[in-house]
Amino acid sequence: MNTGRSSPARRAVARQRLAVLGSTGSIGTSTLDVAARHPDRFEVVALAAATQVDRMLAQCERFRPRLAVLASAAHAAELEGKIRARGLPTRVEHGPAALEQLASWDEVDSVMAAIVGAAGLAPCLAAARAGKRLLLANKEALVVGGEVFLRAVQAGGATLLPIDSEHSAIFQSLPEDASTWAARIDKIILTASGGPFRTRAPATLAAVTPEQACAHPNWVMGRKISVDSATMMNKALEVIEARYLFGVAPEQLEVVIHPQSVIHSMVQYRDASVVAQLGTPDMRVPIAYGLAWPERIASGAPALDFRALQDLSFESIDDGEHRLRFPGLALAWQALRAAPGSCAVLNAANEVAVAAFLQRRLRFDQIHQVNCTTLERVLPQHPDSLEALLELDAQARAEAARVVRSCAG
Repeated sequence: MNTGRSSPARRAVARQRLAVLGSTGSIGTSTLDVAARHPDRFEVVALAAATQVDRMLAQCERFRPRLAVLASAAHAAELEGKIRARGLPTRVEHGPAALEQLASWDEVDSVMAAIVGAAGLAPCLAAARAGKRLLLANKEALVVGGEVFLRAVQAGGATLLPIDSEHSAIFQSLPEDASTWAARIDKIILTASGGPFRTRAPATLAAVTPEQACAHPNWVMGRKISVDSATMMNKALEVIEARYLFGVAPEQLEVVIHPQSVIHSMVQYRDASVVAQLGTPDMRVPIAYGLAWPERIASGAPALDFRALQDLSFESIDDGEHRLRFPGLALAWQALRAAPGSCAVLNAANEVAVAAFLQRRLRFDQIHQVNCTTLERVLPQHPDSLEALLELDAQARAEAARVVRSCAG
């Protein structure tokens, strides 16, 4: 794959023209925070978000991008009226087509892809085909897109840089020459905090509320990914993403619970040595690494103070109670070994189930039931294009919605 490590152009862009997809979310705002610290290195030329008009307006006032894209015509019209009233130079557009055009725009060098869910796949593909420096915070691009997405990266000559803290940690722990990875790597170990329910009795999980599930002990995240962390489905998706990013077999991927979130992931080599990346649990660290690669710049995150660290502890995911708390994690390996497209089915089912839980239409413990049942009922036919992937995604969502209704009934 064409990651930054294997790119022949080992130099930083003098002043990157940056587009941020999902600019009003947690990753987007952290990206803009890092960029604002280095105005000599980054120019924010385009922003995209879903519906948060006022937050987007504030970002347009601060960064004065040339283009802003919102999901709907109504939200775009509201934003445009406020932008014109303030005399800002930003052009406003809306909809999926505008989002894809933004991601592939000639005026953009680097794209931070931080749109949550399968909705981020099409613009990620557009950026890849256009040969952008693609900072991937949208794990679904690989979970759903798989080989289709990797082919677009190769065909477009894009530079793919992982932004998830775990995948950034792995990337930083790998050799410079990507062609040596297969011969050197024994396994990749992803760490998981265990979320808010790491020590909760499994029998009580049916009573979990959305507020409890979104109260992550270490990270500040959006509601959907917070729920995924609580079920550990986020780790399942990260296992799938790591398989595609780093070209390893499913059996070379392992997860270990590390409650302190200081070691972000590790690579174990054939000689049994382990290389790990450590840092404070602040997303600005991997964001700064991706933005500046191959250089390093200040992220704004506090430095890790080893004197203040009391313990670095680890727990096996194979512990009996952890298996009961986090049954969804095993679905990653199940989907990877199933028919091509099964990972897309799993992602779609989980998005529908989490949305239903957040709307209080589904119990927390029923999220796994929806995911399993949807995987059993939707049999993919090796999707090999964006259109086929989107059709499969729609089919899986429809089936997952039926399962949710049956659970609620």
